[in-house]
Amino acid sequence: MNRRGVSYDVGRVLGVQWRPVYDPKVVHRELEIIKNDLHCNAVRICGLSIARLIPAAEAALQQGLEVWLSPEMWDQSQEKTLAYIAKAAAAAEPLRRQWKERLVFSVGSEATLFMQGIVEGRNITKRMSNPSFWQNAKAGTHNAPLNAFLAKATKAVRGVFHGQITYAALIWEAVDWSLFDFVGVDHYRAARIKDRYTDMLKPLLTLGKPVIVTEFGFRAYRGAEDAVGLPDIVDNKSLFLHQLPLVGRFVRPRMKVLLVRDEELQARELTDQLHVLDGAGVDGAFIMTFVAPIAPHSDDPRYDIDMSSYGLVKSYERGHGTTYPDMPWEPKAAFKAAAEFYGSAATVRVS
Repeated sequence: MNRRGVSYDVGRVLGVQWRPVYDPKVVHRELEIIKNDLHCNAVRICGLSIARLIPAAEAALQQGLEVWLSPEMWDQSQEKTLAYIAKAAAAAEPLRRQWKERLVFSVGSEATLFMQGIVEGRNITKRMSNPSFWQNAKAGTHNAPLNAFLAKATKAVRGVFHGQITYAALIWEAVDWSLFDFVGVDHYRAARIKDRYTDMLKPLLTLGKPVIVTEFGFRAYRGAEDAVGLPDIVDNKSLFLHQLPLVGRFVRPRMKVLLVRDEELQARELTDQLHVLDGAGVDGAFIMTFVAPIAPHSDDPRYDIDMSSYGLVKSYERGHGTTYPDMPWEPKAAFKAAAEFYGSAATVRVS
């Protein structure tokens, strides 16, 4: 694979802020580790705040990483989302001029699920719980309104950003890829599709454009290889209350179900999928995700929220790790597995 990457969240927002504290020094150090120790040559920077996205992208570019900038505003109207994407693209253009050919802009991700107006429902929970959701998805009724929005988005972005662009699609979104420079797809390997996982990529590989798996990964608990997506395993009420000022100190986020931690399973599945994707002929892949600060690890499985995350490192709510004493996390077995795979790959110039 030409692009050996990882997703890096500077603050996605869905119900709660996924990165409550943004420290530029920590971000710079984590990107340094991603480049030098995880052996990535590309990073997909995701989040809502443009004031976070642009400095993080600049820090990554300064260190020689190719940046796939992915501004994400979720559960808003198409009009508000379009204005936000255009604003982010305009903010990214000065970086593109300075680091030509090393900044790719994403106009969105999984818009059928995460934006209002493609399918019925004012938020992702309402959309996915609608009785007609999967029936309509199979019928493809979402594709026409999705492509209408993407046509508007690409026009707005190309008016202010003069570099390469992409979109991170669901595997069942029939995107008009003529609008984009790269084919991007979030493609997790659930048990129900494991035997046809690579076959599902084949139609995209015939389009004559580089195919990037923009998101994939596994969690670190027994049975996680069968449960991708958004499993209901965390008490979201406790997670929300924990982020509130004053009240939060008295509420500890907890798991809704008791699971058995299994970091080796996450590492094995991730390594296997990296080999599968490399063999399938994709141009690149971004592991989901580097760190998940709102999902701290605990030795008590009732509070081990890290088991709900795809993180390559386990966060600590207090204290620091031992491998990187300056960081509030410790690498998991999956970090070491990904570093070994990426580090052993032939060095290929990103173009």
